[in-house]
Amino acid sequence: MQLNKIPTTVVTGFLGSGKTTLLSNVLKQAAGKRIAVIVNEFGELDIDADLLRSCPLDCDEGPEQGAVANNESGIYELANGCICCTVEEEFLPVMQQLVERRDDIDHILIETSGLALPKPLVQAFNWPGIKEYCTVDAVITVIDGPAVAAGRFANDVDQVQAQRLADESLDHDPSLQELLDDQLSAADLVVVSKNDLLDSDERELVERAVTAKVPNAVKTTYISNGEAQLDMLMGLDAAAEERIDHVHNHHDHHHAHGEHHDHAHDHFDSFVIPLGEVDSDKLQAALKSLLSDFNIYRVKGFVALPGKPMRQVLQAVGKRLDVYFDRPWTKDETRATQLVFIGKGIEEGVIKAALETALVDAP
Repeated sequence: MQLNKIPTTVVTGFLGSGKTTLLSNVLKQAAGKRIAVIVNEFGELDIDADLLRSCPLDCDEGPEQGAVANNESGIYELANGCICCTVEEEFLPVMQQLVERRDDIDHILIETSGLALPKPLVQAFNWPGIKEYCTVDAVITVIDGPAVAAGRFANDVDQVQAQRLADESLDHDPSLQELLDDQLSAADLVVVSKNDLLDSDERELVERAVTAKVPNAVKTTYISNGEAQLDMLMGLDAAAEERIDHVHNHHDHHHAHGEHHDHAHDHFDSFVIPLGEVDSDKLQAALKSLLSDFNIYRVKGFVALPGKPMRQVLQAVGKRLDVYFDRPWTKDETRATQLVFIGKGIEEGVIKAALETALVDAP
């Protein structure tokens, strides 16, 4: 058993700030380090994910089964939208996959969407099942040097605003200035990109803007073309999850989410229910009843149906339940049903007992 927690680096910053260029350069320097990458994809970030996929990873293949689709590069893509608004629905199953493979992973890199706030994500590292195995080595906030010097905050403000308008799941609405403040408030390291495009006066403007928002202990580094040494970005040992509850930001004030978005340091229940082959109608009926009776945020997984060569994918968010077939079972796979549950105040034994009514008796 691995005694040390997996260090995790969270990279945040606006669209166009240079996050992906920085990550790409980190991965090129990995030199045998086995890094798992989580990308929060949205809109223009599709391009970023393609760019990241082209980087060599020593992470072998991701898990073949589980709650979250993945690809062979070891990059885990979350659902579209602001990570802070989907964190309890998407992030936990991904991290559970990585925790299961912790002996194969040296470091986790998370690139948030340009609109995401780091605080709820970092708070999630205090959840049971993650806290024991992972720690936030550092939150790195990347800012566009010339844009901040010009008081624009983002290189292409219109593009960032369009991203906000297009994202239906984004339910926090602070200004761009407030978003930047919030990203800086959680930072353990500030990386100012495009340093080669700054003159000394502009650099001083950026320095003033940053020092006004971050404590003296937080270092700022200036880079060009995303080129930064690995030992400057990793091994900071910040354990950011231990102090994040004391970080106050604009989002705390603006937040008016419903019950589904309780603060991440509140306890969430999550577990995996393994079953054999099941009757699809009975399973869906049992699940609909559970979704109605209990505070279940998310159900996701695979279902094995007798006599069906195809694997069925099942997803539930809130009271909505969706099923579809994605691909045939392979000959070396065990035909089994496996469902991840995330909720609040839900008991594994009660859920399992309800689902077992859908089991098909073995011949």
